[in-house]
Amino acid sequence: MKIPSNIITLIVGVVITLISLWCGQNHGLMPVAASYDATQVDSIFNFMMSIAIGLFLLVEGTLVFCLIKFRRRPNDQTDGPPIEGNVPLEIFWTAIPTIIVFVLALYSFKVYDNMGGLDPLISNNTPPQQIAMDGNHKQVALGIGTSANESGEIVPLMVKVQGMQYAWVFTYPETGIISGELHVPKNRPVQLTIAATDVLHAFWVPQLRLKQDAIPGRNVTLAFTSNREGDYPIICAELCGAYHGGMKSVLHVEDEETYAQWEETNKPIQKASLDKTVAVNPENLSGGEFLRPYAHKMGIDKETLALIPHP
Repeated sequence: MKIPSNIITLIVGVVITLISLWCGQNHGLMPVAASYDATQVDSIFNFMMSIAIGLFLLVEGTLVFCLIKFRRRPNDQTDGPPIEGNVPLEIFWTAIPTIIVFVLALYSFKVYDNMGGLDPLISNNTPPQQIAMDGNHKQVALGIGTSANESGEIVPLMVKVQGMQYAWVFTYPETGIISGELHVPKNRPVQLTIAATDVLHAFWVPQLRLKQDAIPGRNVTLAFTSNREGDYPIICAELCGAYHGGMKSVLHVEDEETYAQWEETNKPIQKASLDKTVAVNPENLSGGEFLRPYAHKMGIDKETLALIPHP
């Protein structure tokens, strides 16, 4: 019994779809997800992988089928059938990629918006031109993430990040801690203000699925919330010089207790307050009192100092 071609096409389509969906969710190409944003980035990546695998199987499967089905038979010296054009097929293979591109564009824009890409972040460093404007006509910074709002609903850990050849320096304004590694508590929003002292750098943590350029003379904002404890590499993803490959640091995501201990251990020692110096009018001092600080160098003893009259 010969199976109709429509049934075969349907079966092949279902098989390709199932294989694509499984491979798209189980490819294992991404590192561990250590932030809430990472799961959203992974979702669109998995979606793209499913589409790519489906198209690959469809195109390569068709090529292999044609190689076998229409191969030259022994002693067959005739030409192939003169087929010219197929309007429905050309419309099909033009429309499908167009639809895929539009779907991916809308999906990626939604993910970018959810990650805070359209959130109005106020820049501390006013550039020569205005990048964008929010509803209150304020300056908007370069960056990504959810900014701290004025109502206090989100209270992020503020950290200043400075990139230089060839190191990262992290400053915590609230405590005055300066460190070569970034320590953050789990499940607490973190807002980085990134800048560079010399050339372009790029702050990249693969496990966060976030990368942000560090630009000389500009403050760039990057906000995230880590939801997985661990130590993750911080990499400069912008070629910044001869030792670019060695410009690395570590992001430590810790529980509240461990972070509090690190903060207490590394908090700068507060210097004791100096005694206040009071300005004294020399006219109110006797000659001996005025010369007392210099008496030893001048060879004047205490008895002689007492005899010096008031000026």
